[in-house]
Amino acid sequence: MPNTSRFLTGGRIDPRPIDGAMTVAELIDSAFLAYNAARLREACQLFVGKMLEPDVTVGLSITGALTPAGLGMSAIIPLIENGFVDWVVSTGANLYHDTHFGIGLEMRRGSHQISDIVLREEGVVRIYDIFFDYDVLLSTDEFYRKMIQAPEFQRSMSTAEFHYLAGKYVAERERLLGIGRKSLLAAAFDASVPIYTSSPGDSSIGMNVAALALVGNELRFDVTRDVNETAAIVLGAKRQGGKSAVFILGGGSPKNFVLQTEPQIQEVLKIQEKGHDYFLQVTDARPDTGGLSGASPSEAVSWGKIDPDRLPDAVVGYVDSTVALPLITAYALARHKPRPKKRLYDHRDELLAFLRAEHLRVNQAGESN
Repeated sequence: MPNTSRFLTGGRIDPRPIDGAMTVAELIDSAFLAYNAARLREACQLFVGKMLEPDVTVGLSITGALTPAGLGMSAIIPLIENGFVDWVVSTGANLYHDTHFGIGLEMRRGSHQISDIVLREEGVVRIYDIFFDYDVLLSTDEFYRKMIQAPEFQRSMSTAEFHYLAGKYVAERERLLGIGRKSLLAAAFDASVPIYTSSPGDSSIGMNVAALALVGNELRFDVTRDVNETAAIVLGAKRQGGKSAVFILGGGSPKNFVLQTEPQIQEVLKIQEKGHDYFLQVTDARPDTGGLSGASPSEAVSWGKIDPDRLPDAVVGYVDSTVALPLITAYALARHKPRPKKRLYDHRDELLAFLRAEHLRVNQAGESN
């Protein structure tokens, strides 16, 4: 008599043999059946099956040196151009290295086994197995310093506004060089996808801004506006009858920044909410060390970051982002048609006004009680 346990209702493990004609999506659906391969399959299916529904706003966080490895061009730009990413939180370093490509500079494949002393003597900089000439840094610094001295930068602004303006300059450089689309900053500018940096001083971009401040440049990053704008994006998504999803590559400060939108709404602004609806993370960090990069979605529930009713729609894949991101991107492009772009950058002011009105309404009601 067959066992009728409810625990034996999962799909039967009986994959067809892999052949050279299989697409990436077919391979993932049919052969990624257990362990972290299964988590990656679940991540792909969550992304395509639920996170890319029209009413879902998708926030992407980026850590690790992904753009130097070419993943901005190969994966993140296609996600943006197909409407699969609506807003971004990135390390400044990823955006700085992204700029190299957009202004016509090169990075090369190398070897992690070469002596760094020898590389230093030859003016070569290394990011593990990526090599580039030291002049790439100097040329990119020069690009940013010249750009930052333009009149439109002589004021306080959110990092989203800074990156939008920078994307305009990079897109123009791409056009003049005739190199096609190389920069995610330029792609985000064209798609009006706001890009935030949670630690704007922690990169060569911030270092150049700081250097120019010493000689009177008036550009200042308004990090409080960043906090409120990102919270406004999430609240706006929820209050317009939609859902909020987070797609986290790595962890670190960008992971916290994309997730803290809900505690900002609930804990600080006192606006009633339940947390993000969908959680997808790719990480190689363990949860038991206590670091945020490895913190589980169930732990995030205790902070109000994730809706507890949505935990079944939370997936963590313990996979290197350089492996997982191209596969998830290929799967999404194969399984889902492009979405209309939300162009959230264009709606920042109205979203912020709505957040402010909700905060005032709730607090005035609390005072009257």
